[in-house]
Amino acid sequence: MDIKKKFIKTFGIIMAALLLTGCGNTDKGNKKQETAGSESSSITKRPETGLNIPKEDQDGQKMPLFTTKDLQGNTVTDSIFQEKDLTVVNIWGTFCGPCIEEMPELAEWSKSMPSNVQIIGLVCDIEGEDDQAHKDKALQIMEKAGADFANIIPGSEFSSLLGQVTGVPTTIFVDKDGNITGKPVVGADVSAYKKFVEDYISGK
Repeated sequence: MDIKKKFIKTFGIIMAALLLTGCGNTDKGNKKQETAGSESSSITKRPETGLNIPKEDQDGQKMPLFTTKDLQGNTVTDSIFQEKDLTVVNIWGTFCGPCIEEMPELAEWSKSMPSNVQIIGLVCDIEGEDDQAHKDKALQIMEKAGADFANIIPGSEFSSLLGQVTGVPTTIFVDKDGNITGKPVVGADVSAYKKFVEDYISGK
């Protein structure tokens, strides 16, 4: 079994297990940004936790080098980060209610972002380029939301990063050198994503 197939099988098992525990707290009146590894109440289908990276280590972590495809079949590489000063990476799944609910707002935001900022999606439950069922479902979600920003399919290169993600949506921020900057925003909270971008651009 090659490494990609091994990753896909392993990640599939992890995702199936997590489906039993919920996506996180989806109460919009109680949205909160949590530090990775903190506890949260689970009222739907996946735990609302994010990257299990100590805060002091997050700024030093880099995104993996990768070559993959987006939902439309276009080749995407890690050079995508070089195109903008900051990239918002929204890690989501087609099974996740809060992820789907925030997609129209992300679609609207993507069209009004500063020229040096972009958003991309990472669809965590697509198990390789041949997983047509999940690709089709992701495309339907994007189309219904009116979202046209790039959404990429995770390959084996993402195994380390996704191994630290125990719930979705988890949103991270990547600079033009591929460095993860700041801390993840855990749970669907577009206002928190926007605030991070505004603070980053203004140099706060």
